[in-house]
Amino acid sequence: MAFWLARERRAQESSFIQRFDPRFWRVNFPRPAMASIVTTAPDAMQIDVELHHEGELVGLIWDSVDEIDHPLLAYETNRDYSNTTLSFRWQSDGVIPLDQVNGPTLTIEGRDEDGNARVWLVRLWNYAQGSPSDARIAIPFSDLEAGFNLPGERVHPADIDRLFISFVAPGYVSGSDNPLPERFNGRITISEVVADGRFAMLEIGDIRLPVHGERLATAYDDAYDQSPARIIRNLVGLGYREDLVHYVGMSHFMRLERQGGKLLVPPAGELCVPAIEWHRSFFDLARQTDLEAIASISYELFDAFCPESWKQRTLGGDPALTGWVPPSSLLSPANTEAMGWLKDATAAFVGLLEEAQQPVRVQIGEPWWWTTAQGEICLYDDAARDAFGGAPVAIPDMRQPLDAAQIALLEEAGALLAQSTAELSAHVRSVATGPVEMLLLAFTPTILDESMPELYRANLPVGWAHPAFERLQLEDYDWLTGGADGLRRAAYGFVDDRLQYPVARQDYLAGFVLRPEDAETFWARIDAGIDEAIGRDIPRRYVWAQPQVNRDGYTRLPTIEEDAMNAFDDVLYPFALGRNTSVAPEFSTSISVTASGHERRNSLWADARVHFDVGPGIRSETELSQLIAFFRARRGPARGFRISDPFDHSTNAMTDAPTMIDQPIGVGDGLTTDYQLIKSYGPGPEAQQRIITRPRGETVLVSVDGAATSDWTLSENGTLSFASAPPAGADIRAGFLFDVPVRFAEDRIDISVVNFEAGEAPSVPLIELREEV
Repeated sequence: MAFWLARERRAQESSFIQRFDPRFWRVNFPRPAMASIVTTAPDAMQIDVELHHEGELVGLIWDSVDEIDHPLLAYETNRDYSNTTLSFRWQSDGVIPLDQVNGPTLTIEGRDEDGNARVWLVRLWNYAQGSPSDARIAIPFSDLEAGFNLPGERVHPADIDRLFISFVAPGYVSGSDNPLPERFNGRITISEVVADGRFAMLEIGDIRLPVHGERLATAYDDAYDQSPARIIRNLVGLGYREDLVHYVGMSHFMRLERQGGKLLVPPAGELCVPAIEWHRSFFDLARQTDLEAIASISYELFDAFCPESWKQRTLGGDPALTGWVPPSSLLSPANTEAMGWLKDATAAFVGLLEEAQQPVRVQIGEPWWWTTAQGEICLYDDAARDAFGGAPVAIPDMRQPLDAAQIALLEEAGALLAQSTAELSAHVRSVATGPVEMLLLAFTPTILDESMPELYRANLPVGWAHPAFERLQLEDYDWLTGGADGLRRAAYGFVDDRLQYPVARQDYLAGFVLRPEDAETFWARIDAGIDEAIGRDIPRRYVWAQPQVNRDGYTRLPTIEEDAMNAFDDVLYPFALGRNTSVAPEFSTSISVTASGHERRNSLWADARVHFDVGPGIRSETELSQLIAFFRARRGPARGFRISDPFDHSTNAMTDAPTMIDQPIGVGDGLTTDYQLIKSYGPGPEAQQRIITRPRGETVLVSVDGAATSDWTLSENGTLSFASAPPAGADIRAGFLFDVPVRFAEDRIDISVVNFEAGEAPSVPLIELREEV
């Protein structure tokens, strides 16, 4: 399927929004504070805050540069606010009111008339009419003054990067880490938002891509700062439909309480108010656009919020910590209190789904026993030790050979993990008022890590076998983006054999691209992985995840069913080509001549395109009739076919019998399994390479470091796929006979029997086809 990485909008559809449209504001704050923004009307938004410390400050932000939306949907950059006014109604509950010290303040970040970076602090109360908690505010940017009292310093309005409206809890002390007397909850409603004046409108991308059949994944930990309306707008505009996987996260949805001087999640799995309001809006807006939301929960929790007894631990007692900064930790499936918290939190999301009239679909995402980079499996927290008899056998390194007792412990751990997911599933079914769909997500590169061949016993238990869940979802992005296709394909077979889910009940998650510098390489592999899943008849495919899709401009286009008139008939031209056949390789070269007579030559094609005239090979009236029939069966030039070039059809010289060392086709890296068949013309690095898409399969011979191998299959379009990736540095070579994909060059062929009998050969031109690989 076609895709592209859009960097900017170029002639795609656009529209206009009022500057300061509530959908495009966002919030920001320091951890462990929490806030969210939701739209309540086209001109209104609601901000909920939940604070714990004296120094926590929440900001409501408008960015002059849109770095969140997909490039085809982003609003224009305009830093000039001159002669523009923002007006709105401000209503607040709980936060310090407008007229008090530390009351809501507009921070303007930009540059002065001389281009020097500046920050201006504008007291909103100076521009308000009404009460300190219910006022109408007008911000005239060309007549705006900073400072606590007026008159103050004039703000330069023509070069602004962003606006930041801050609000805090009573008792605010700047920079203080001291706890508030109790958890603080507040709410701000901003309504009747109007922009007026010179730059009151902004151009915005307004594309609506055709539905392409793929789905998208989102995550609250990535999107908590945005309005749900903004997320749904991007998702729908980019052609994603049916449903979405929404990971509720591991660091922002939970309510916290102070325990022993720390803020930790309490045993009751409550959600914080900002998360409740955000998900209430998100699930409802999804329903309004005919999208079903799959709520994804995991056994992962932000480490600083996780009670110590809940954490999985290594044999030496170290907690299971992920590589994120700051890290998250893995909950022990054996810990009753941790699993109780997870059940309660999941039940809360079930309630929000039902409130939004969404079907109850819940994904258990990547439940596993964590294994450290040193191969230490985390089976030794106190609850797990008790579950495994009090003194479980030591497994210091999963990368080393294991004995029968150690393998038995892994099997026992797998059974306990399966029991915990079964109990969570049962709890969801017990609290839901209607049908439930439970999904399991497994990450095969970790579960089936080649360096730890027994790990699957703990992390892919047979207790997950069909029909334990309604759907099985797999993701393998480490292998996918790393090019480890052999490991990926072997994993599909292994999981199928072990868990026995029908293909119709399997989903595939493709992605993700952590670093933008990898976008060009990784998105091509991700897109190919989606196409491969389509080829495996996987019915539901999800792109993971929306932040990277928007950041890199990944744009998936719909599959166009190939018209029969654009097909290729895998048949050989039926007549032998004699030596009278005309064969003409053609390149395309741009040549310019300078005023001094020197040439500048630029080769436009990497490979030649061959032209044939096969008319001289026709030897009888019977063959003339067969040629006409063959031409009609191909619908003239509409359908391609094979032809054997009499002068160049072998990798050994031009026509000699092939050997297994004829052509170097790649160097192993220990991961890559797919290698394109090629033929090189000329020696060394300057050799011209020809991609071979129509080899004769029965003639293919392959060697790895000079040794013959049959550990491969020949895929479509001349791709050699090894069952196991050749080792790093291995010299991979192949030899084979091949045909050329061609089509008739014209819509008609002129044949005269009289001229043929007089010895005049007809002209039947063919032209080589460029085939995608």
